[in-house]
Amino acid sequence: MELPFIHMSPEEFRERFVSEEQCLQFLAEKKWGDTYVCKKCGNTNYCKGKHPYSRRCTRCKHDESAKVGTLFEGCRFPLEKAFYIAFLVCNAHQISSYEISRELQLRQMTCWSFKKKLQECILAHPHIHTKRKIDLEKIVLQS
Repeated sequence: MELPFIHMSPEEFRERFVSEEQCLQFLAEKKWGDTYVCKKCGNTNYCKGKHPYSRRCTRCKHDESAKVGTLFEGCRFPLEKAFYIAFLVCNAHQISSYEISRELQLRQMTCWSFKKKLQECILAHPHIHTKRKIDLEKIVLQS
């Protein structure tokens, strides 16, 4: 059985999400599960899309990525790094973008911008207590 994210150490989290494929698989499972409804036409039948873990509507041929409609939509740096930033922000609220930048070897402004997006999402949900650890699964599908 997998540990919930709030009980994982940073090392366990990084082992769980080593590649972009593992991140996309997680997003697809959380986003669609066993159900799929096309955003364009409402059809519930799909086939494999052009990209890994994307789904293509069999009626209108709309191809939807697992990232669309999540915090990671439009993310232009590696998805596994974005997941790790989200994990750090959810578990260590006061971590600075400079620390994240050094650890992940990304530009500081990239880290600051993504951290800000995460914090805005967290603050938009009053049921989430910002003083405690936040379960990433609760905010991942919010954009």
